[in-house]
Amino acid sequence: MAKHKRNHNKVSRNITGSMPTTNRNYKDTIFRMLFSDRKNLLSLYNAVNQRDYQNPEDLEIVTLENAIYMGMKNDLAFILDTNLYLYEHQSTYNPNMPLRDLFYICSEYQKLVDHKSLYSSVLQKIPAPNFIEFYNGSMIIPDYAEHKLSSAFENLSGEPKLELIVTVLNINDGHNADLMHQCSILHEYAQYVARVRHYAGSMPLDDAVERAVDECIREGILAEFLTLNRNEVISMSIFEYDKELEEKKLRKAEYEAGFSEGEKHGHELGFSAGEKHGIERGTFLNSIETAKRMLKLQEFSLEKIAAITGLPFDEVKKLQANEARSDS
Repeated sequence: MAKHKRNHNKVSRNITGSMPTTNRNYKDTIFRMLFSDRKNLLSLYNAVNQRDYQNPEDLEIVTLENAIYMGMKNDLAFILDTNLYLYEHQSTYNPNMPLRDLFYICSEYQKLVDHKSLYSSVLQKIPAPNFIEFYNGSMIIPDYAEHKLSSAFENLSGEPKLELIVTVLNINDGHNADLMHQCSILHEYAQYVARVRHYAGSMPLDDAVERAVDECIREGILAEFLTLNRNEVISMSIFEYDKELEEKKLRKAEYEAGFSEGEKHGHELGFSAGEKHGIERGTFLNSIETAKRMLKLQEFSLEKIAAITGLPFDEVKKLQANEARSDS
């Protein structure tokens, strides 16, 4: 039978990845940082589901902190009213979320279920899954969309025997007005992201992020959060925006490279191999640049820099030594 006795602490499960260049187990985002707060997460849940829960302790957080699939980490997972919710934030368009969520939900159920009960004659009850993607990329999409796992099936005939549907909510500023009205934290987050992008179009990224942070604090937009976490938010924002731009460039370049290769060997194979190598390389270079910026600030420990960028600790130490030599 299911494990009914669960605590409200986050549960860790050690699943290691195969990418040696970046330690993505620890990398965080502003979205995840904001909504890891139970009060904020409950507000978001209420807005999405048109509910009115008042006690944040009703949420049972079950995020798999160390579960890594294809270089990605599950953002937020929780149980409420015997339903299991997987929340993901995406700043780039990704039609593969159903497949990623399939991996996530399998691991969640492995953690929640007593494996011995699978051999029982009694039906094993499990929380009903719900999959939500919060999208704020620059690609234009409607306020509401869906990604279906069955869209990835090759040569599907008839109804799919397995389906997983991810609801995609556009959380860019100016979209999903009712949702934003009901969750003020989400609305303020959207305003902050919009300002970073706006200023980044006309000034260096570092300056754009700092201006957006200072402006939002003055105007009461995420003011307490930004004041308490100013330096960390600035570093995260720079990394996230760099990563978003780099992924756009990579997808364009890899499409072209993959298509060219495909004329020789089948463009699907060429695109797949090029995309994997390019994204890994681009992510690593973004992490290096963010770490260098943080080292220059001299306000973060090496451990903190490794946690934010996802770089191995030894790599951060090496960068510190190189920066010291270049300054001398």
